[in-house]
This record gives sequence, C-alpha cells and structure tokens, in this order.
Amino acid sequence: MTEIDAKIDALVPSWLYLPDIAEMLNIEVTRVRQMVKEGQLIAVRRGENRSLQVPAPFIDGDKVVKGLVGLLTVLRDDRFTEEEILEWLFTEDPTLPGTPVQALSENRGTEVKRRAQALAL
Repeated sequence: MTEIDAKIDALVPSWLYLPDIAEMLNIEVTRVRQMVKEGQLIAVRRGENRSLQVPAPFIDGDKVVKGLVGLLTVLRDDRFTEEEILEWLFTEDPTLPGTPVQALSENRGTEVKRRAQALAL
C-alpha cells in the first residue's frame, strides 16, 4: 500500500474501493485486503479520507484481469516500486498500441509480460 502522486493519479482512469471489489468478486473484504498484502493487487491511499483504492482496470467483471498477478510479480522482481508499476501499466505505448493494462484486458498478456521481462535487461 502506498501514497499516490498526482502524475500517477492522473494516468489511472478510475478507482475502486476495497468493499466494492469484494462485492464484484463475491468475496469478503478481508480477502481483498489479503490479496493486496500478497501482492496480487496494488492499492493506494487517495482522496480526502485517504482510503485504500485499486485501479478499476485491474478488475474484469467478477475476476482480477487475467495475467495481472504474474505481471506484477515480474515487475516487482525487476525491482519496480508500486508507483513505477502503476506508471508503466497506465502509460500509453504506441508500439503496443494502448497501455499495458489495456493490452492485458484485451487478452494480449503474453506481449505485455514479454515487454516487462525485457525491462530488466
């Protein structure tokens, strides 16, 4: 869990509160908190009450976007901070095209993961 700066906040189009995610995934909010703690999701404190929120594009209906958990692991293994991960995931890449998180949601995760692995080289 991290604070968020204005640059990254502007990149992420929308956010979800942990209870909303719990409802969407049909699980207890404590399980969502555990997912954040285990690194399966990134949550940041934002807003006036500094509540924990997760980027909405990380959730696809009633599940976490396919490939996200593995991608987060690859980026953390490359020593990316959570801020750097969010910036990379939500920054437009004309060669992709779109953002890496858009590509994940469009089932183009193999290419996104390949690019993430290449960042370490």
